[in-house]
Amino acid sequence: MKNEDEKTTKINFIKTIIEEDIKTNKHNGRIHTRFPPEPNGYLHIGHAKSICLNFGIAKEYNGLCNIRFDDTNPGKEEVEYVDSIKEDVKWLGFDWNDRLFYASDYFEKIYEYAVDLIKIGLAYIDDLSPEDIRNYRGTLTEPGRKSPYRDRSIEENLKLFKQMRAGDFPDGSKTLRAKIDMTSSNLNMRDPVMYRILHREHHETGNNWCIYPMYDFTHCLSDSIEGITHSLCTLEFEDHRPLYDWFLDKLNIYHPQQIEFARLNITYTVLSKRKLLNLVEKGYVSGWDDPRMPTISGLRRKGYPPKAIRDFIDNIGIAKSNSIVDVEYLEHFVRENLNRIAPRVMGVLNPLKVVITNYPEDKEEKMESLNNPEDPNAGTRMVPFSRELYIEREDFMEEPVKKFYRLAPGREVRFRYAYFIKCTNIVKDDNGNITEIHCTYDPETRGGNAPDGRRSKATLHWVSIRHAVKATVRLYDHLFIKKNPDEVDEGQDLTANLNPDSLKTLNDCFIEPSIKSATPGNIYQFERLGYFCVDTRNSKEGNLVFNRTATLRDTWLKIKKKLDFF
Repeated sequence: MKNEDEKTTKINFIKTIIEEDIKTNKHNGRIHTRFPPEPNGYLHIGHAKSICLNFGIAKEYNGLCNIRFDDTNPGKEEVEYVDSIKEDVKWLGFDWNDRLFYASDYFEKIYEYAVDLIKIGLAYIDDLSPEDIRNYRGTLTEPGRKSPYRDRSIEENLKLFKQMRAGDFPDGSKTLRAKIDMTSSNLNMRDPVMYRILHREHHETGNNWCIYPMYDFTHCLSDSIEGITHSLCTLEFEDHRPLYDWFLDKLNIYHPQQIEFARLNITYTVLSKRKLLNLVEKGYVSGWDDPRMPTISGLRRKGYPPKAIRDFIDNIGIAKSNSIVDVEYLEHFVRENLNRIAPRVMGVLNPLKVVITNYPEDKEEKMESLNNPEDPNAGTRMVPFSRELYIEREDFMEEPVKKFYRLAPGREVRFRYAYFIKCTNIVKDDNGNITEIHCTYDPETRGGNAPDGRRSKATLHWVSIRHAVKATVRLYDHLFIKKNPDEVDEGQDLTANLNPDSLKTLNDCFIEPSIKSATPGNIYQFERLGYFCVDTRNSKEGNLVFNRTATLRDTWLKIKKKLDFF
């Protein structure tokens, strides 16, 4: 039954199937899902969709969800990837409790199932090379050809398979194939390979095995062994479902139901572990957790809250056909979450010095400032104010254009939480560059309010130079310049669409002194500038490094307001 204590997500076709199964008491009312990652890379936000779906379904219907590593290819797998996957699933807010498994846990049982298929004449040892197997397979319009080794006797196949396990043959010299139909319209049914020889040490089983089962053979058997009820896969496995069913039916063992859903595609983003690995290995990014990467570890380092990712996935829903989601929709949920929880501070990224000429040189004041106006329990902090301050260089214009309401010669503006100030003079260097501006302040406007009721069209943030904390700030943009990075000219690859301005590093930024207590992973809103996260890799005490998580501009929020209006 559905867990009524948990907030339910949107209804979708998978839930419709599950609720019907519960109604008819299929699987005795059990709901048991699994998340089966391959430990050959770091998880990305596309995997987050599968994680949220599988664990979310189990939670909502009082079921269970396993995490099972599909570790059948030791040539590409690493313990580092296993550890990162576990960390990512936990960080997203899910727990497998005592249900952590590996496909390698079942290697002996899977081997026995392969022997069973040989014994009933439905599997054979093939000596064709991998290239010949591909050539014999045929095409979408032409049937495949039978291997000359397809009609080996059961006894010979059993003997050769045993020798394969014993390590008697070199890599690639033999395979075990299912005997199905080389004329099938579904290429996956044309005698697929079940086992290949690979003399590689395995991170879980060591050197116990030199033959490894293929994914299609392992997947369905692992689901069956674990008693999975609903095997939720992305759409690329739809054509593999007949093979999933064939193996289970021919072995006459417990049969879960495979259901396919559309994978996640996002603009300006690549969601392929192979392509992401290429970016890492060739140094286009600093690593799997580079904040420009769509990996869960990259998004975490950038400052994305796990709840924002869960909310995003819940709102895009589960569909049967592929589509592409605008990356700004994801960023909308990041802003919505951070707006509620991120403490506010004032920081200046491109500083311009301001001297308040009528403010005493030795005077200091503490200005009471809201920690988060969206949270009534967030309280206030005291921000120091003095004669010399920094403001953003873009907040001053010597010859203001139309609709520029910020600071300019002779103009009065409001300093947030402080005073009204007016520009009286400009100081330039020998090259004509503005080095500082001189202003006067109105002492009657403390707190940023004028007793005579006058108003300013602009409120600026600021930082006291005497008290400022110097920091490095990294400004991140999309990693690719095209909405679909895979759209490249002939002879090029996706690196042709890399954004040369995806990272800008600012080394001379200044932030109010409350930031001194910041620790790696803390997220703040720099007022008027955006959300920034203390970097977990490079930041340390006395040398703060911030990654920009998101700007304040929210395109999707504006669209929503227009839709609500109409």
